[in-house]
Amino acid sequence: MIILGLSGALGHDSSAAIMVDGKIIAAAEEERFIRDKHAKNKLPLEAARYCLKEAGVRPDQVDVVAFPYGEIPLSSAARWHYAKRHWYAPDRALDALFNGNRRYRRNRDKAMQLMRDLGINKAEFVPVEHHLAHASSAYHLSGFKEKTAIVGIDGKGEYATTFFGYGENGKIHKIKEFYDPDSLGGMYGAITEYLGFEMLDGEFKVMGMAPYGDPTKYDLSRLVEFDGDDLKVNTKLVNVVGLRRYKEKGKGYYFTPELVEWLGPKREGDEIDDPYIHYAASVQALLEDIALKMIDHYVGDIIRETGRICMAGGVALNVKLNQRIIAMPGVKELFVQPASGDAGTALGAASFVAAERGEPVQAMQHAYLGPSFTTEECIAACEVHPAKPTFYRIENAAQKGAELLAAGNPLAWFQGRMEFGPRALGCRSILGDPSHSGVADRINAQIKYRERWRPFCPSMLDRVAVDLLQTEHPAPYMTFTFDVADHWKPRIPEVVHEDGTARAQVVTKETNPRYYALIEELERLRGVPVVLNTSLNRRGEPMICSPADALNMFYGCDLQYLIMEDVLVVKETASS
Repeated sequence: MIILGLSGALGHDSSAAIMVDGKIIAAAEEERFIRDKHAKNKLPLEAARYCLKEAGVRPDQVDVVAFPYGEIPLSSAARWHYAKRHWYAPDRALDALFNGNRRYRRNRDKAMQLMRDLGINKAEFVPVEHHLAHASSAYHLSGFKEKTAIVGIDGKGEYATTFFGYGENGKIHKIKEFYDPDSLGGMYGAITEYLGFEMLDGEFKVMGMAPYGDPTKYDLSRLVEFDGDDLKVNTKLVNVVGLRRYKEKGKGYYFTPELVEWLGPKREGDEIDDPYIHYAASVQALLEDIALKMIDHYVGDIIRETGRICMAGGVALNVKLNQRIIAMPGVKELFVQPASGDAGTALGAASFVAAERGEPVQAMQHAYLGPSFTTEECIAACEVHPAKPTFYRIENAAQKGAELLAAGNPLAWFQGRMEFGPRALGCRSILGDPSHSGVADRINAQIKYRERWRPFCPSMLDRVAVDLLQTEHPAPYMTFTFDVADHWKPRIPEVVHEDGTARAQVVTKETNPRYYALIEELERLRGVPVVLNTSLNRRGEPMICSPADALNMFYGCDLQYLIMEDVLVVKETASS
């Protein structure tokens, strides 16, 4: 059976994924093709075309189009809860009761128009509840065979914001859902806005800022409470709609004027300063503490029974929270879907339909699910680029790359299939030698143009991971932080964060042989089997997809070296 998953119903992070006979063939975000970060209010036309092409599937061969947004009946508690909690905005409350599937119908119609645009004329259209799609993207692709706790926490889907359940024998069972506006992700997103970042984009910046502050200096617990059974967000402060919103320069935010009266003016600029670093630390601690209590309350017995837990939803990308989940009593292994945000629901909807129809779903082996390009295509891109690049064909990309890194240079590294999800995992990366002091600041200031306090991540060879991270827990996707062993900290200072942790990627030869070879070469030259890794893009832009994108980015920043497959591109000021 051929199943195409299409996401984008929530107006951001649209994507497509294709499964054939229960196996993932391809998945990609629309933003990468159209060069518009988060692809707001765009459906995944180019991503879907790519997936069909990669799978070698004609549009008329698609059996099912799975869509991660479902109808919510009036008999569900979701719409009633939403209406009750939005009493202060009567138009919203009444709309939920009397026209509660308006957004579903609009999105369904757009998706069906997209099917027609793609020429998909024989497929069945199957909607899947948003949080079931998240749950499936984690459970069905984890490879776990035992009974598995499932946690989904994000801003919101149709109405649900939080999902607790379990997977057993290929079936997903709901235990508990919470509904908008009672959302940990919504609360954290509102504070993200207050701290001067964009919601659905800047949450990881808040997480990166948090270690610089003191979480005990300010008590933010009035934002949200969990009483052991029920979650309630304080909508006099955050996660608000309509007239309750704080407004500035014509824009409305998801927090209230009362929050500004309490905490002071909304933060502006890029510096980290008082009191905002402490607010970041406090909201991070609040998120962690409440999430852990809820996980223990609703699925703790399953964790203690089998030790298996999986997660998806935007909050599942909070790597500090994930570190604490791994440390919970009884947890043997946590699987976090690498595309945990809404882009991953295309994959989740497809895998959910496959499992429901009795197809054995194969576990996710890696996140390299996007387009790849040949050396000849990279050369062709160089030949037509207006900057008239100076480029050379090279015999050994891994060796040449390691030599450039060992000399202290940042390196743009473009190899193989593009990653699915927000993390660069060694195919669309900017790399540095983490033993070279100052390389992180150089990448931040000259290339990424991002906040100087943001951490960078280490990619390391699998054979050193246990010694460096002090754990045998799998970490292929940069979805967890770990405490770096003391004897490693002085060796790789550029990838150890303020709190002594690192958001690590453990690299295996099987999943990315060329990246593995590069790190091995760097170890031979510098004695360090670790490379600094950040995504190949500039601030505010999507990750690079094609050779042309890579060249445009290269000539729009101060990078000196770019390796695309077996092609080395150098700036005139650099020595090759």
